[in-house]
Amino acid sequence: MGAPATDEKIICENRRAKFDYAFDDTLEAGIVLTGSEVKALRAGEASLSDAYAYPEKGELILHNAHIGAYKPATTFSHLPIRPRKLLLHRAEIDRWAAKVRERSYSIVPLMLY
Repeated sequence: MGAPATDEKIICENRRAKFDYAFDDTLEAGIVLTGSEVKALRAGEASLSDAYAYPEKGELILHNAHIGAYKPATTFSHLPIRPRKLLLHRAEIDRWAAKVRERSYSIVPLMLY
């Protein structure tokens, strides 16, 4: 994932991953969120410290990404850690799934913005 444009705010970074892993390739993906998750991200309530993505059933799923609770949304809140679908083109999903299967790569998120 490259750096975001100047008008976009970086919500969180996974700085530890830059020291623990060697990166061969990067990609930029969207993420499926609920309303309270969007509000929590705007408030900066996120952590990618143990997060990873894994291909499942033809989709790329983000696991262990922590998006904290949004306090005003107590009745319709979300689970802080849950699997979240990443939005990519089919060719990209297939390419990354092949890398994970054949070369035992890990897909690690570097930042949310």
